[in-house]
Amino acid sequence: MAERVLLAEDEKAMRDIIRDYFAAHEIECDLARDGAEALDLLRDHDYDAILLDVLMPNLDGFSVCRAVREKSGVPILFLTALGTEPDVLRGYALGADDYVTKPFSLAVLLAKTRAVIRRSRGEGGGETLSCGAITLDLAGRTCTVEGRPVALTPREYELLLCLMRHRGQVLSRDQLLDKVWGIDFEGGQRAVDVRVKRLRAALGSGGKQIKTVFKAGYRLEGG
Repeated sequence: MAERVLLAEDEKAMRDIIRDYFAAHEIECDLARDGAEALDLLRDHDYDAILLDVLMPNLDGFSVCRAVREKSGVPILFLTALGTEPDVLRGYALGADDYVTKPFSLAVLLAKTRAVIRRSRGEGGGETLSCGAITLDLAGRTCTVEGRPVALTPREYELLLCLMRHRGQVLSRDQLLDKVWGIDFEGGQRAVDVRVKRLRAALGSGGKQIKTVFKAGYRLEGG
């Protein structure tokens, strides 16, 4: 199969339904019953994406996400009944790439999973973009700051790519949501602020190039 994902979900019926639906669409699912089992599988296998239930025994989804982000930028999509804004923002602050609130459509879940995988793989070509200390290699989807490699999640990479392609321009939060998250995104504008904060931290000295424009949005400057 073309893609392989890890599904961590404590409800067996839900695990089986998602596994069978994804298999019918040529995506293989490895299953974990809780967060601890998910981390065990992650130590032995590579995945194209991780689907994490938030409320799991032994180790919850937030804890798994935090542990994964210490070592990997693999796309992470939360499945949860916790749909309040603070819960959603907490997930994005930890480095999640998308959120699906239960109950959800299997077709939507599949589409979102494919979307985060597609973004993480990127497109071919040898183009590079540079702005000040920051350089993006579009073919390899890699980022360097002053020649130093920087690890970014797929969403952080897409956000930076959008700012790079519109360098010097002010992009509103709504514009960034539309261009980076897509029109089907379930969160609000604060998700942009959370992700910009994480991106600035990841870029280190290059983070100061992302300027906040009061009541307008964000702009990437040359240095």
